[in-house]
Amino acid sequence: MSVKSKLVIPSDPERLVEVDAFAEERIAKLRFTQDQRDDIAISLSEAVNNAILHGNGGDIKKTVTIVLEERSSDLRMEVTDQGDGFAVEEVADPTDPENLLAESGRGLLIIRHLMDEVNVTPGKTGTQVELIKKYSNNT
Repeated sequence: MSVKSKLVIPSDPERLVEVDAFAEERIAKLRFTQDQRDDIAISLSEAVNNAILHGNGGDIKKTVTIVLEERSSDLRMEVTDQGDGFAVEEVADPTDPENLLAESGRGLLIIRHLMDEVNVTPGKTGTQVELIKKYSNNT
């Protein structure tokens, strides 16, 4: 059995506070350690920020949809923008020496490090990023 929650926000970085509150309320009751909750919060915030700034280009008329699905073995999060999509393989490697001082470009690297699974599905009407955090045996 799974429980889904959905939030739709305009592409406004100031709305990240609302996303954080939405996620925290739902994640607090799940079987994650505090460190895992922090990883989830950082990853979700990063994914939503990327959707706002890169996916939707900060266009306040476009929205970002966030879905949290509490499942028996994990938490699945989905962040979908209304941008033009992108080729994930074309994202610059933030660990490349010429990119180390870049102001952006580390979001996907951080998310992939903190989550158990990350799937990016680009499309002509937006990009969907799926984040999965599994319950560990010691929680």
